Amino acid sequence: MSLAKKVKPLKILISAYACKPNVGSEPGVGWNIVCAIAGDHELVVFTREDNRSAIEAELCDRSVPNLKFIYIDLPKWAAWLPSAQLPHYYLWQIETYFVAKKMLISERFDLAHHVTYVRYSTPSFLSLLPLPFIWGPVGGGEQAPNTFWKSFSLRGKLYEILRTLSHRAGERDPFTKLTARRSISVGATTQDTAERLKKMGATHIQVASAIGLTQAEITQLAEQPLPPAAPVRFISIARLLHWKGIYLGLQAFAQLVKSANQTEHEYWIVGEGPERSRLKALTDRLEITNHVRFVGSMPREQTLQKLSECHILLHPSLHDSGGFVCLEAMAAGRPVICLALGGPAFQVSTAAGILVAAKDPEQSVSGLAQAMLTLSSDPELRESMGRAGRKHVQENHAWEAKGAQLKALYSTCLSSD
Repeated sequence: MSLAKKVKPLKILISAYACKPNVGSEPGVGWNIVCAIAGDHELVVFTREDNRSAIEAELCDRSVPNLKFIYIDLPKWAAWLPSAQLPHYYLWQIETYFVAKKMLISERFDLAHHVTYVRYSTPSFLSLLPLPFIWGPVGGGEQAPNTFWKSFSLRGKLYEILRTLSHRAGERDPFTKLTARRSISVGATTQDTAERLKKMGATHIQVASAIGLTQAEITQLAEQPLPPAAPVRFISIARLLHWKGIYLGLQAFAQLVKSANQTEHEYWIVGEGPERSRLKALTDRLEITNHVRFVGSMPREQTLQKLSECHILLHPSLHDSGGFVCLEAMAAGRPVICLALGGPAFQVSTAAGILVAAKDPEQSVSGLAQAMLTLSSDPELRESMGRAGRKHVQENHAWEAKGAQLKALYSTCLSSD
């Protein structure tokens, strides 16, 4: 943080296609990053026109110094493209390049930084400007291990094939390669993404999470009391998609129920998605229907209330670049059980949770079940992991901490440029 305090004021051009206050996912990443950086530096932020109303309403309620938004939309001939989809995103970035190039005739910037989308296989055309360029953190290079494909439905296998083809095509885009090679610093959300970026020609790569929590969110979550000791309640919060691994969680929970009859257990699943009927059928086959509750999808406040009523987060995702729910659980003092894959493996410290190896479905189910047994039978361990999780999030995943890290990065990049 001391480096951030010493950095001289800079004028920075930010690309944040997704940027909206008081929401999660990509728009929340864009908004919170620019707010965390603003103040010490002058920011000009490019974002979509359909973010304008939410941003301007928020800025009427709170003042963020040194922050200017420029709202960009596609030309009329391309206005039919649905926003937030890849073709729209690609053309929007081309449009921002020409807007920025025109601005550079009369304005001076110290550097450019691409923030959202957090996608490694699509170029950022701001990298073509005559400015030092920072890319990311970006993600998406994670894949479910091949040994897990046998457990996917046909729909799941098709999804994985199309996802892989999309990323590989993006890696071969000459503009994506230029983005990687022209970046003076690239943030990768996982080691898997870092390896893909290296193959594309990126050199200065750092593994860094793209997500965080505001101080208000951390404080609110930290105030959640622990539920009664029994029943020991696990919770998964996710869209019900094959790669979220809920089917692994159900199989592990069934093993737990059979091996620990002396303790009452429950498993709550919050979310909706195409795998719901398949998961409910699996629950019936495993004969754990009386222990499992499919809560469905609900607003964030209600979801966090459900989290507060549980003891342990079970997050068996196979290729998350991030995982907001893991941060939320740690901030709430709940230990996390996850697979040692993707973003959660980077975000969850070993003091705050249990990371389970993911060699194949059978081994993963066994490892998850053992982790569930360990935590369900040891309330003191749960409490110590909860305390460690709160500390970990406060020090590493608060947006204020991330802002300080980025300011230090700017200083380091420009001093060595």
